[in-house]
Amino acid sequence: MYQNAKICAQQENIDRGQLQITVLNKKDNSPVEDAVVRISYSGDPDSTIEELRTDESGKTPVLDVKTPPLEYSMDPVEQQPYAEYTIQVEAEGFTAGETAGTEVLPEVLAKQAIRMEQRKDSDPGYNRVVIGPHTLFGEYPPKIQEAEIKPIDETGEIVLSRVVIPEFIIVHNGPVGDTQAENFYVRYRDYIKNVASSEIYATWPEDTIRANVLAIMSFTLNRVYTEWYRNHYIFRFLF
Repeated sequence: MYQNAKICAQQENIDRGQLQITVLNKKDNSPVEDAVVRISYSGDPDSTIEELRTDESGKTPVLDVKTPPLEYSMDPVEQQPYAEYTIQVEAEGFTAGETAGTEVLPEVLAKQAIRMEQRKDSDPGYNRVVIGPHTLFGEYPPKIQEAEIKPIDETGEIVLSRVVIPEFIIVHNGPVGDTQAENFYVRYRDYIKNVASSEIYATWPEDTIRANVLAIMSFTLNRVYTEWYRNHYIFRFLF
């Protein structure tokens, strides 16, 4: 169903959205100037619709691109509500690569950050990132249910003396209890933004977006405050 809906969305691009790319050095997040950025429809990466270069801040000009109709993202429908674009980037001294599946909704600005690795030897290499379908549109396993009452007073439990807004949190990249999955250090602000962008559409009313973001923040800070991780490890405050 997803592939059919994706093709339909590409054929019915009748609204417009905006897309801006920021190219950064993965080592220190410094901007990469004069990088060549090629943008194409996902599924047809060889048909470039625009070629841009980054400025001294690592940003491309804002580009107007085609999207599906606005109403697709306002009510549940079978059609894909966003357009998908593939972004190919080259820069002197860096490994070239591409990001496929950047989502652009109508009437809003999509910002895609791309972090490039410095080339270490003569091997040019190539980095490819594929962004999966939005959680409101794609087919994903159901959320793992949690117990309403959590165990307390167990060995290793920590409860902070006050609510703290952390700078970083650790995100467990896998199912609960999967000890083989990696843990990633993510800035709290970036984590909230990434969760929000994957759970809501930017075309929704502002009050709806604010309510969802506050719910995401509340859930995350609850994990930070109680440090409820042990076998259910999801977030942890970094002192």
